[in-house]
Amino acid sequence: MKSKLRTLLLFIAVISTASLVAWVGADEADVVKVGDVAPDFTVITPDGHVSTADLKGKVVLINFFATWCGPCIKELPVLEKEVWKPFKDNKDFVLLVIGREHTPEELQKFAKEKGFELPFCPDEGRKIFSQFAKQSIPRNYIINKGGKIVYASKGYSHEEFEHMIDVLKRQL
Repeated sequence: MKSKLRTLLLFIAVISTASLVAWVGADEADVVKVGDVAPDFTVITPDGHVSTADLKGKVVLINFFATWCGPCIKELPVLEKEVWKPFKDNKDFVLLVIGREHTPEELQKFAKEKGFELPFCPDEGRKIFSQFAKQSIPRNYIINKGGKIVYASKGYSHEEFEHMIDVLKRQL
């Protein structure tokens, strides 16, 4: 009986330690947080180059994804339907869908194959992504008109996505 109790306690200790390490590690994966000023970056969009300075006075939603990422693939059609299509004509809104470690050609091919109209932007060397986070996609950030991050998420769930849309609507 003592042996089983020791084994159970050891198991609980190992699981607790692993959970704590994962929790701390996840926090360390974030470079910026809500309330921070958005980092300076320049990205290639379908319409040309856009820098942080160009985005001042706009509400910006940045989505980081990869074409091989399962949760990203679930999120992208929802992003197109519930964000891009309803808000794309709003002059105060900018959407940047940034393909982590993807070239412009890869993103064009992906968009054509999947039938997406989203404004895909390449980030071949993680230069932009690394200013926001160290790991984990999909990620979404909303930057307000003053250049501050007012929303940040990682992973995809429909409930969290709905919350993001509420934050976006309040900013617009």
